[in-house]
Amino acid sequence: MIVMAAAARSSGGADLVPGTLRRLAGPGEVTDLDDAPREDPGVVGGAPRPGLVVGFERAVGAEIQGVLAPDEDGARLAVDLTLDLLRADAWAVGIGLGAVDLPLPDHARAGTGPAFTRARGALRRAQGRGLAAPVVVEGEPAEPYGTVAGDAQALLRLLGAVLSRRSASGWEAVDAVAARPDDGAPQRSAAGALGVSEQAVSQRLRTALWAEDRAVRPLAARLLRAGAAGGAVTGSVGPEPADGEAGGGL
Repeated sequence: MIVMAAAARSSGGADLVPGTLRRLAGPGEVTDLDDAPREDPGVVGGAPRPGLVVGFERAVGAEIQGVLAPDEDGARLAVDLTLDLLRADAWAVGIGLGAVDLPLPDHARAGTGPAFTRARGALRRAQGRGLAAPVVVEGEPAEPYGTVAGDAQALLRLLGAVLSRRSASGWEAVDAVAARPDDGAPQRSAAGALGVSEQAVSQRLRTALWAEDRAVRPLAARLLRAGAAGGAVTGSVGPEPADGEAGGGL
């Protein structure tokens, strides 16, 4: 599994958790903003969000936690959410890879097992260092998983550092293009929306290292997925099977 934990580093007295949970949840997804019971954690439009196993929620104080699947969807989502948090320049992120105790609870804060322990330890380390991109990844210490986790951490820090140096105009262009994933000419459409030339959008994207960012994210996701394979996991992610039904394993 991939367990993500994050803590607000600076808030100016404001509670950053509710707004951040809404952003991480995505449109229409159920979140646990007020510690109220929820029936379908991690649901978007009535269907499970790809890669999200237990939705993000407040763990304690200004900390949040969620559980992602150790597959392509979960690893890709972990990279995107980590970089989204780092972009805000107000969060430290810890990622724990490996086994969890199953079945998983409905609330991430109640989860147990090595990946949860690693995520909490990684978060403490991310908070305690003067890192340009405060993210720590901890996996199974046995090789090759330890090295893979370290490689994933290095790559996420590099990506985080790139994003931290992106200008406001660069982000404006990146966000405008990202908002048009199904557009046949997204840069042209983005230029029209921003009121600038297509050449200007292209220049902003080059300066923002947008193409390099997009090319490297899948590699970071593959490393997280490989690191999450460390450690045996038994049991079922979902509810216990009824009598006569086969239980699924990971």
